[in-house]
Amino acid sequence: MIPTDDPRLTAMGLLAEVYTGLSGKMSAAFAQSGLSEIDFETLIRLGRSPRRALRMSDLAAQTSLSTSGVTRVVDRLEREGLVERIACASDRRASYATLTDAGMARLEAVLPKHLEDIEEWFTGLLTSEQLETLLDTLRLIRDVVRPCATAGASVPGEVTPRRP
Repeated sequence: MIPTDDPRLTAMGLLAEVYTGLSGKMSAAFAQSGLSEIDFETLIRLGRSPRRALRMSDLAAQTSLSTSGVTRVVDRLEREGLVERIACASDRRASYATLTDAGMARLEAVLPKHLEDIEEWFTGLLTSEQLETLLDTLRLIRDVVRPCATAGASVPGEVTPRRP
């Protein structure tokens, strides 16, 4: 007999339902700012990175996009003036995606509503202890299933992007 009442199935189902529900609740704020969910994810990851820049390969690893997928997203964001690509000063094969001032402004425009949505539909439903436990648990799982999710976030002695 198939164990359909297995708590592992329940955990996966609840996680998927929560993610889908939260994505639906938060997509309106992104759309009002002219951003898709992946556009926002790209901008927020750059905005939270040292010097607002990440190697393209690290950005791909953090967003779970393929390298060609992240290239397409960055190309689009670059056309909109939100991101610029900067060559690496020490490795001609590498380039950085860098958040522009316009990109930071777009991010700052959407963040208040996004944080409001997070508070209303997610973190505001938890006590501070529950939130701390959830964050610790999510990091534990993330570090096992997506060890590259923080690639490039803090690298000692990281090379600085070269400005043209």
